[in-house]
Amino acid sequence: MPPFIELIVVVVIMITAFFVVFMLMFLLALFLAPIERGISKMIWAKSSTPAPTVPKGSFKDFSKKH
Repeated sequence: MPPFIELIVVVVIMITAFFVVFMLMFLLALFLAPIERGISKMIWAKSSTPAPTVPKGSFKDFSKKH
């Protein structure tokens, strides 16, 4: 096989392999999207703990205690 034809065949195979891998990743993401959406809803629906309240007092009170 002439080198020119071989080069064209190799380039076409590499481009095809790239697009096949791209399509497989796209289909995997498409398949996992509903699962991810469900997990995300479950996490956002979980009630978060309230933020701790800041103790009332001044710096002088703190230095007297410690």
